[in-house]
Amino acid sequence: MEQINLLLAEDDENLGSLLKEYLIAKGYNTDWFVNGEIAYKNFIKNHYDICILDVMMPVKDGISLAKDIRVLNTTLPILFLTAKSQKEDILIGFKAGCDDYITKPFSMEELLYRIEAILRRTHRQPSKQIDFKIGEYSFNSEKQTLAFNNKEIKLTTKESELLKLLCINKNMVLERNFALKTIWIDDNYFNARSMDVYIAKLRKYLKDDPSIEIMNIHGKGFKLIEK
Repeated sequence: MEQINLLLAEDDENLGSLLKEYLIAKGYNTDWFVNGEIAYKNFIKNHYDICILDVMMPVKDGISLAKDIRVLNTTLPILFLTAKSQKEDILIGFKAGCDDYITKPFSMEELLYRIEAILRRTHRQPSKQIDFKIGEYSFNSEKQTLAFNNKEIKLTTKESELLKLLCINKNMVLERNFALKTIWIDDNYFNARSMDVYIAKLRKYLKDDPSIEIMNIHGKGFKLIEK
């Protein structure tokens, strides 16, 4: 396995120490920090391929840390560790930019699986086509950029993957479960709600061209339409 640099932010010293030792044993170059502020200072100075953030931490919590990381890097995979199971908290996490979450207590094997799944997704190329025209927009799925009238925005990995699926299936129904299993691996309730958040973001990005619409197809999924 190529060397992966992993940032771990966890204030529980017993758990943090165990996770660091386990991840290093599995081949991940792991830096562990006990609060979000220290983690952020080191994030600025070093290169990381994935971040694992505890949601509840002193000084700077995981949600705030994820938002700060997203300002500097919109595509870096982020996994949340959370003791909370409330739907609202998990949605807040996705809105902050996380790619996945795992609820405490969890097994080391499950954490490793989720890390590997995220890394597979973020390096996956489901279609060789990378350039798409969406009305007046130009979308490059490899660079993860969406351009309109000489203005360009950088998409997150999940935004880019979802928009690519919509483009590949343009004017056809993109089935909800297919999209969930392709991008999120699991089509559970929380991931479905997360996908709705990303659909809303894509609609906002595409709103300047009235000929473009992402329709909800009740009970089936979504359809990207060029009128």
